[in-house]
Amino acid sequence: MERDDFRHLVQYGVLFSIDLVVLDAQNRILVGERINRPAQGYWFVPGGRVYKNEALKKAFERICLDELGHAFNYQDVKPLGLYDHFYDDSAFGEDISTHYINAPYLIELSETEMLSLPSEQHRHYRWVQIENLAYDDSIHRYSKVFLNYLNDWLINAERLGLNRLVNIK
Repeated sequence: MERDDFRHLVQYGVLFSIDLVVLDAQNRILVGERINRPAQGYWFVPGGRVYKNEALKKAFERICLDELGHAFNYQDVKPLGLYDHFYDDSAFGEDISTHYINAPYLIELSETEMLSLPSEQHRHYRWVQIENLAYDDSIHRYSKVFLNYLNDWLINAERLGLNRLVNIK
């Protein structure tokens, strides 16, 4: 999409995005320090926009490769709801706001899976214990909106013997 067309879309439309909530075997979630607006300077879970005429499965696969350097199967992840993200700024500066409808997906990383993290969107990366995520003010609030949903899912999965228990409340 041409830059002027994208600017018009951001100014007058709603974008749809996918966030990748990567949980490792030590119950930590991956966050990266954002380079670009919106949310510049905050720690944020990786993610990206869905393009027009791009199927959700294909978008998920592309975003995983772009943001994590690793392919994950869309059928193996857990959706964590839908959320509005409203920003006062945009990739075009402070004079245009941004509205995303965001779909975060839980990716459970096995101990043998390796990520190859790029540097286009995030300056640095770090792993945060899931129970500390809610209390870390350097992590953007939109990288926390799914925590109650995630906690409920993990508790139910543990009850069914499908996952490890993590209490993040």
